[in-house]
Amino acid sequence: MELIIQLIFSFIFTSCFGVIFNAPTKALPYCGLVGSIGWLVYYLLMENGVTEVQASFLGAFAIAIVAQIFARRFKMPMIIFNVSGIIPLVPGGIAYNTMRNIVELDYNLGIQNGMRAFMISGAIAMGLVFAEVIVQLVMRMFKKGRTSMQSFAKAKRTQKIK
Repeated sequence: MELIIQLIFSFIFTSCFGVIFNAPTKALPYCGLVGSIGWLVYYLLMENGVTEVQASFLGAFAIAIVAQIFARRFKMPMIIFNVSGIIPLVPGGIAYNTMRNIVELDYNLGIQNGMRAFMISGAIAMGLVFAEVIVQLVMRMFKKGRTSMQSFAKAKRTQKIK
């Protein structure tokens, strides 16, 4: 039951951030779905004992893959789905606590929280970048394979003609 509640709220919040970022109206449900998938990956990994940095990386990776799929499917820029999709993973509470600890002169805890926020933010960025690179490599291999198959078929046709 808790998982369903997590998915519903992540969908709603991600869709609302899509509105704030002026995503097209027809893309809002898909923005919510991207965020829900990323949060689902993050939540399930955290429940199974994976560190928050690794879970954030893999959640962002899943977000970028799904955003690529939706961007190609709906012929829209990928950033529409990426930006609103990563909102559930952003360590805003940790960043807030970092600033609060520094203002309260608790520098040790402030530095610890700051490093956590920095590492999670870096993991999110790396997850997005790695997914983009992998998709580009796969697409390049797919296109290269298709062109080599087309040239092979063309060679077979010219052989039959002769």
